[in-house]
Amino acid sequence: MADGGATPEIESIHGDGEGSAKGVVRIASVAALGGLLFGYDSAVINGANSSIKEHFDVGDLYLGFAVASALLGAAAGAMLAGRIADRIGRLRVMRIAAVFFFVSAFGAGLGDMVIDDLWTLVFFRVIGGVGVGIASVIAPAYIAETSPAHLRGRLGSLQQMAIVLGIFASLLVDWLLAHFAGGASEDLWLGLEAWRWMFIVMAIPAVVYGVLASTIPESPRYLISQHKIPEARRVLTRLLGEHDLEITINRIQTSVATERKSSWRDLIRPTGGVYPVVWIGLLLSVFQQAVGINVIFYYSNILWEAAGFDESQSFMISVITSVINVLVTIVAIALVDKIGRKPLLLIGSTGMSITLGTMAVCFATADVVGGDPILGDIAGPVALVAANLFVIFFGMSWGPVVWVLLGEMFPNRIRAAALSLAAAGQWAANWAVTISFPGLKSFDLGVAYGMYTVFAVLSLMFVARFVKETKGKTLEDMDEMSGIE
Repeated sequence: MADGGATPEIESIHGDGEGSAKGVVRIASVAALGGLLFGYDSAVINGANSSIKEHFDVGDLYLGFAVASALLGAAAGAMLAGRIADRIGRLRVMRIAAVFFFVSAFGAGLGDMVIDDLWTLVFFRVIGGVGVGIASVIAPAYIAETSPAHLRGRLGSLQQMAIVLGIFASLLVDWLLAHFAGGASEDLWLGLEAWRWMFIVMAIPAVVYGVLASTIPESPRYLISQHKIPEARRVLTRLLGEHDLEITINRIQTSVATERKSSWRDLIRPTGGVYPVVWIGLLLSVFQQAVGINVIFYYSNILWEAAGFDESQSFMISVITSVINVLVTIVAIALVDKIGRKPLLLIGSTGMSITLGTMAVCFATADVVGGDPILGDIAGPVALVAANLFVIFFGMSWGPVVWVLLGEMFPNRIRAAALSLAAAGQWAANWAVTISFPGLKSFDLGVAYGMYTVFAVLSLMFVARFVKETKGKTLEDMDEMSGIE
């Protein structure tokens, strides 16, 4: 990733079909498993929110900080992942992320039994967040490095598919554990409450991810940068077949020989100021979170409870929403290399603007009883449908497409630094939205969803004006499109 990720040398002959397509898909799928843990770790706290608030006897501000704490670690992990991967390799970084997830699983579930304090939970949530941040950078970069140009969009979308499957798994596990225990705060197994098991179960996919990361090859780009030519030749043969293999290796060697280590200074133009493509990538990341998508997945239970549904109904609604998210992500994977990145983003922004606006109106006009909005017989179903349509429009567009663009849009020379910055910006925006929602909920949900509506409208204007289509482009084309020498 010193060069930033996928390489033009590999891309230029990747479409010849000689390599094993199944092998490439399997390799990308394993790398994307980090996204499953990313999704699970991010959303698992949804089912535990009320129990954490009750157990630690904290208000909305502290609850918001506990939920958002993982995102602080994610921003740090994203900033560090690229440079660490350049030094020790992509696979070792994946295994390090798996260890962070494993430690976080037991620490978040059991840590306060040693030191009974909310900050113990926050600490281990931050540890898990570092794993999330690492996975959010290393998976799309590795997939881009090992994918043919004609499949790169679909394979890059596997990251988002894994994320939404992780979200679904976490919400399903939350619901099942709470159901078996008779409530999230009730004892389940070994005298531990159900909400603790919600965190502990994450140890299972963490182990699977760490083990499977040992079964895929190291990036050929990294191997050649470390002068491990025979090993790189074996990997390239597996990916591409024999055709033009030595030409590919020679081009990568030439490219690596003329490169220098990635630096944050690379993002600054010689004439001053940050390159426009960096700003575009950063703002794509920010808009992806600013529309409030993770409010649905982090707080949907307390959101629907506030709207008049009971705990069991709220769990069920959350699971149904996550299933919808998975299904529309499959649609996005099928479309991203056919109709392109930009059209999907424009469709998504339009749909999100309408659905978020509908939710804003429903909550703004609802009667307030005891500080909570009570949706009527009409507004309740309308808000529920609008929320799920919002997830559909996001899941078919901004969810997967932003990850695809971040993996491919930056020129080779700045890709590592630019991708890390964009991912860190995404987590920072996610943190701001997540930590602010409990307070906004207490103040006025209509205002909250009104803000998300404004960001959705701004995202539409931003894409229409600044985002360029990258469908079918090689990474050499990205260099030319960016205007960076």
